[in-house]
Amino acid sequence: MYDIPFLDLPPLNGASGTVRLPGSKSISNRVLLLAGLAAGTTAVHDLLDSDDTRVMLDALRTLGCALRHERGPHGPVLHITGLGGRLAVHEADLFLGNAGTAMRPLAAALAVLAATQGGNFRLHGVPRMHERPIGDLVDALRPLGCTIDELGTPGYPPLRLRGSAGGGLATDTAIRVRGEVSSQFLTALLLALPLVSGAGDIAIEVDGELISKPYIDITLNLLVRFGIAVQRQGWQRFVIARGSAYHSPGSIHVEGDASSASYFIAMGAIAAHGGAPLRIEGVGSDSIQGDIRFIDAAVAMGAQVSSGPGWLQVHRGRWPLTGINLDCNHIPDAAMTLAVMALYADSPTRLTGIASWRVKETDRIAAMAAELRKLGAAVVEGADFIEVTPPAAGAWRPAAIRTYDDHRIAMGLSLAAFNALAGMATGGAAGPVHAPCPLRILDPRCVAKTFPDYFEALFGVATADVNDVPVIAIDGPTASGKGTLAAAVADALGYHLLDSGALYRATGVAAQWDGVEPDDEVGLARLAGLLDLRFGHGPLTDAHSSRAWLRGQEVSDQLRTEAAGLLASRVSALPAVRVALQGLQLAFRRPPGLVADGRDMGTVVFPGASLKVFLTASAGERAERRHKQLISKGISANITDLRADLEARDARDQSRSVAPLRPAEDALLLDNSNLSIEASVQQVLSWWQLRRPFR
Repeated sequence: MYDIPFLDLPPLNGASGTVRLPGSKSISNRVLLLAGLAAGTTAVHDLLDSDDTRVMLDALRTLGCALRHERGPHGPVLHITGLGGRLAVHEADLFLGNAGTAMRPLAAALAVLAATQGGNFRLHGVPRMHERPIGDLVDALRPLGCTIDELGTPGYPPLRLRGSAGGGLATDTAIRVRGEVSSQFLTALLLALPLVSGAGDIAIEVDGELISKPYIDITLNLLVRFGIAVQRQGWQRFVIARGSAYHSPGSIHVEGDASSASYFIAMGAIAAHGGAPLRIEGVGSDSIQGDIRFIDAAVAMGAQVSSGPGWLQVHRGRWPLTGINLDCNHIPDAAMTLAVMALYADSPTRLTGIASWRVKETDRIAAMAAELRKLGAAVVEGADFIEVTPPAAGAWRPAAIRTYDDHRIAMGLSLAAFNALAGMATGGAAGPVHAPCPLRILDPRCVAKTFPDYFEALFGVATADVNDVPVIAIDGPTASGKGTLAAAVADALGYHLLDSGALYRATGVAAQWDGVEPDDEVGLARLAGLLDLRFGHGPLTDAHSSRAWLRGQEVSDQLRTEAAGLLASRVSALPAVRVALQGLQLAFRRPPGLVADGRDMGTVVFPGASLKVFLTASAGERAERRHKQLISKGISANITDLRADLEARDARDQSRSVAPLRPAEDALLLDNSNLSIEASVQQVLSWWQLRRPFR
């Protein structure tokens, strides 16, 4: 997950490959609570790991559930030993973040348990959670005999739930709950009331139109798995049988999140052109989630979708997409993705039945309208609808997208990065009718609520014109701190990192292993061309990692030695070696961007880099830094010898016939002799901001 204040996406022009979805949030938190309330131990497979599930797990742990994690043959497994409907802890303070799927059902369950078994529980969350309504649920629970104190604004969290042991509940008459604000209130009652069904049947009646019915289907489906059969009479009355009791099913699998699938279905409809499909694994034709019906809307707009158990496959079909008019009551979360697909349509798209957007993580109707307008779209919004007219030819604009701490805003609007395709004829025969625009996503870490690795998944299947992928080149002499600076800048921007020196050091190490002399240019070039160097956990996939493997053997520490550095200086002076490694260096340039450090990044490898920085710290200052570094490692060193060695390396690097050490003509010089690494990073980032269109 990107833990950075913003993430810049270059213009993207295609998508193909395979995406594995995380588990469904809606299913995950329901399963966690059901397993926590049930008798016995439940093995939960493919559970979503996200902010929302973490707060639910913390709550269950606090309430006395036993949790045990293990690594199974097919992935992580969580074993939950439930409470069997009996409170183990009678007093607790539970922080539930911004997770409505945790706050509402836990409030209902603890309210009825406290009223009958005795307890005192405080439930609270982040400020936005205290703005999300819960009054309809409170109003349904109080007539039962539950004591609920509203500790802030009436009708909203935080809440205190309390009661005395031996209390009773008035379940002989139907419990009434409003259905037009959120289906989570009904879900909360359906999950809580089997705990107190010993005296007789319990009926729940819905006042008004029930929205988001597919989410109630998920609840009813999972209740059956845990031994509770609910009689549904239309969508207005639900009856829980007398004597119902939760029992563990033994094990349960969490299917992939259908709401998250919507982003990749849309991506395929927009960008899977040219024959290669986008495959989505983890959810498919056998899904129990209502948001799987997003496929129907995507097909209506032009997508070509095939499916089977646990998988979907998407191609672009009709292009441009077709604007639609759709009542989205059945797919409220996934419908947000349709609003972004509307940017690529040939006519306006009107989405209705979305009043629930107003009471989600943010006011999603207002937020989507504001951010779509930034991109150049014309938007009309109402109490329960949004109408989007795509940007006119040439009207797309670079935009910094505010995400409102809302994961679905961030993920949905990331699809605007494919604007390079807007206006392009089918098959790509004609170019775009506007200059492709980069996109900035503010606070990208908010996707951790449901899909922590969303942007990694996006960049795993999306393609871009290499010339649209930004590069920051940081060059300088030996021991100037360019590697440390480049790594820090890459971390700050969420960009890939190319440590070109590591490639030369690895070539030197490989030469030592194979007995190739350091002046054998032909032999060294052959080694460099076949260099099997891996960073992190895969080939060229995690350049931020400080670990490196050469031919499958870890060489992280070996590459940092003085001997490796000296050998790299000799190897890098050989023209054939530099040519052999250049293709490998260029391969690091991929979305969202690259920070490359070395001695010729801005002059030879990436002459068109968006920003070029050249460090100018003196040999004396660099020698002092190197001396301190070696002494801190317990390595004896003489500062005079170090300075002489650095000056000799500088002379050798500056005088070599190929790619001599020198600043590019358009490089910005940074004398970091007296600057901390933090100050140096801030200087580079300030220069970078001036080069970006997001003022």
